[in-house]
Amino acid sequence: MGEFRASRRSFLTTMGLAAGTVAATSIVPANAVTSTGKAPATAPGQRTMIGVPFERHDEVRIGLVGLGNRGNGMLRGWLGVPGAVITAVCDTLPDRAARAADRIQAETGNRPTVYAGSDTAYEELCAADDVDLVYVATPWEWHFRQGMAAMQGGKHVGIELPIATELKELWDLVDASERTQRHCFLMENCSYGRNELAILKMAHDGVFGELTHGHGGYLHDLRDLLFNGSYEPDEWRRMWHTHTDASFYAMHGLAPIAACMDINRGDRFSYLTATSSAALALADYRERFMPADHPSWAETYVKGDRTTSIIRTEKGRLVRAEHDVSSPRPYSRINSIAGTRGIFEDYPARIYVEPDHRGHAWASFDPYLQKYDHWLWRKVGDDAANNGGHGGMDYILQWRIIQQMRAGLVPDIDVYDSASWCASVPLSGESIRKGSRPVAVPDFTRGRWHELRPGLDSVETDMPAALVGAGR
Repeated sequence: MGEFRASRRSFLTTMGLAAGTVAATSIVPANAVTSTGKAPATAPGQRTMIGVPFERHDEVRIGLVGLGNRGNGMLRGWLGVPGAVITAVCDTLPDRAARAADRIQAETGNRPTVYAGSDTAYEELCAADDVDLVYVATPWEWHFRQGMAAMQGGKHVGIELPIATELKELWDLVDASERTQRHCFLMENCSYGRNELAILKMAHDGVFGELTHGHGGYLHDLRDLLFNGSYEPDEWRRMWHTHTDASFYAMHGLAPIAACMDINRGDRFSYLTATSSAALALADYRERFMPADHPSWAETYVKGDRTTSIIRTEKGRLVRAEHDVSSPRPYSRINSIAGTRGIFEDYPARIYVEPDHRGHAWASFDPYLQKYDHWLWRKVGDDAANNGGHGGMDYILQWRIIQQMRAGLVPDIDVYDSASWCASVPLSGESIRKGSRPVAVPDFTRGRWHELRPGLDSVETDMPAALVGAGR
């Protein structure tokens, strides 16, 4: 099957899928900067970040911005990756920043610089001379400005989902990355899930034939976390449900599908249509479980319980991306990819591909996982189980970023991937406001989406040798 991948990609590049020649009708430009796919003008000297490697680092000095639920959860992984050194921590709450610094000092013997106590403390961290990589894990409304500050301070920056929530902000991050030649990327841990990376290899090896559609999302009952103080400030994530009806967080399922379909590497998202159900579940939960003096009783929820986005690609493929954190249900990212020769579906993992299967019955995925297990999981899967959350994929992501920076490699996920995936947030809201009409997706690569190039389907490489005396 190895030969099929080359012929498949060549065919898609030179011919395109037949369905891809059908033009969308009545597509609504999302706003002026994305009308008909036009990109903002570039500044003199602005250069693409496609194919640009990290400069080599003997060790990677990391500044952590945001030490709440997610930031603190990722701390264990950063402490465990060889060659990663946390030199700075930042939070608006001094006590929380100090606790993180205490832990880092206890485990490494070195105390990071603490920036805390104000909403602008991150600016000092981003300007510091002892930081190479800024990691941002703050409320969504802060991501854009902190990503910009990091690049303007000469730092590479990894941002939790989403990197920005508005189209203009996404374009500004792309432009800033190109102007500063600093990488800005989404910390999309689910792209490094074991099953996700295995089906990526299978898709590129032709196991599913010519890909036609994928289905992914983020379906996670977060009602208890939203109402009971698991985020800081307590209400920030719940408040998004009071002012915006959009798909906030479908990237966990969308990004792995995009990788399988070579989005920005031979295909691109063309237009998106979105719709939401009624907003009922959070109010129902409040009525049953929240005391009369809880601040949520002053809130009205407008974010639909289930938001579904349908994205069509330039080659005629279809992606269904869903978001639902309000409904009682088991966790699922759906994680399905299908083509002319078969289909994979997750939760639970199962497969049906020709000629291996027949009789309309699902088969076990285990033999395929053993055959197509990604080299990252074979190499550091055991370490991931001991050092990272979410089944180890957090650590795989962190290990890979540090390895790429230490070895001087091109990142698996770049600013163009990040912007394309996160555009689903503002575009879904735009489509919903316009009665679920299709909305054009910008080409953040400025015409280079058709170029075949590596991404998450990387070849095996080693972590550079640990520094002598570094104790790692």
